[in-house]
Amino acid sequence: MQYSKRKWLFLWIAAMLFIIQKHAVPQTFLLKGLVSGWVVVNTDSLKDSQLGLRYIPEFYMEKSITKDSTFDVEFSLNAYGTGEVHAFDDIQTEGKVKLYRLWLRFSKSKFEARLGLQKINFGSATLLRPLMWFDRIDPRDPLQMTDGVYGLLLRFYFLNNANVWFWGLYGNDKPKGWEYLPTYDKSPEIGGRIQAPLKNGEIAFNYHYRKIDLSKSSFFQVAHDSTRIPENRFALDGKWDIGVGVWFEGSLVHQRSELLLFKWQRALNFGLDYTFNLRNGLTVLGEHFIFEKSKDALGAGEDIKFSAISLRYPMGLLDNINCILYYDWKNEDLYTFVNWRRTYDRWSFNVIGFWNPERFQIYPEKSGSNLFAGKGFQIMVIFNY
Repeated sequence: MQYSKRKWLFLWIAAMLFIIQKHAVPQTFLLKGLVSGWVVVNTDSLKDSQLGLRYIPEFYMEKSITKDSTFDVEFSLNAYGTGEVHAFDDIQTEGKVKLYRLWLRFSKSKFEARLGLQKINFGSATLLRPLMWFDRIDPRDPLQMTDGVYGLLLRFYFLNNANVWFWGLYGNDKPKGWEYLPTYDKSPEIGGRIQAPLKNGEIAFNYHYRKIDLSKSSFFQVAHDSTRIPENRFALDGKWDIGVGVWFEGSLVHQRSELLLFKWQRALNFGLDYTFNLRNGLTVLGEHFIFEKSKDALGAGEDIKFSAISLRYPMGLLDNINCILYYDWKNEDLYTFVNWRRTYDRWSFNVIGFWNPERFQIYPEKSGSNLFAGKGFQIMVIFNY
């Protein structure tokens, strides 16, 4: 565990001891978690098949301080092991135990402050998200897992449903969200979000600042002050109900350096959803995503375009079926995922079929995404306790 992470762990334990000492026995104490096991079989190539097992124990404690203020704490681990089958007599195994969540929160009716390793996500899009800044939630993942970030998050709420966020991050040494280069390890990140009601919906402005470490790129191997590049992100998003749900997300990223050919990145998503009155209700969700990088803020450059549609239908009290299609307009490739899920009180069974191009272009930085290249299926069993 690196120094910054050890510092976070020490801070969390010190805060825990302080709260317990001051306020004695907690009001709420929960110990829960989940166990999941899966197998991915690639019918095009057995060497891309995988077996896996994951265990996430979670500790949660809450204590009321006054009538409208509470302290709560969450601590969880992500322990997993995988075996990738390269041949019938060649299985490569990997296992790891790491922190998943580790945060302390103070909250009142119109304010909350959360410190530690936590999930921070926002925005209106679902399938292709320009505002996937700090998480990597995959809409196809039955567990909806994502690594957290170390930081402090402040949120203020108002009577008209407006809210304001401020955050400061530190000690996150790996790329997150859409990032392909990490933050310089000795610099903080700061940002915020202002969300306000507008007609029968809401609109929000977002900002984030960090320094990227260009020396971690394969093109710049020597660390130097000139490779610590300031990055500013600006984004606008909104969502409304006009009979159908409609939304958009747009972001503009500027990396200020003469070393970079493309200093500007633009991303735009717009989408809609509607539930048809068809027996149990068929929910259709569609999105279109455009990403461009260019030399100027509004200049022409290189781009990619994806469209996506999700069809979700509950077949009964226990069964749901969901189909997600992605289309890559540049490469003229179609990605297909179909997930049947049966859910009981504690158990969930998922059978996922996929039919994709040989070269997987969606979520290229996500671990294990190459397993879904080509054709195959995944079976996942989840137990919650």
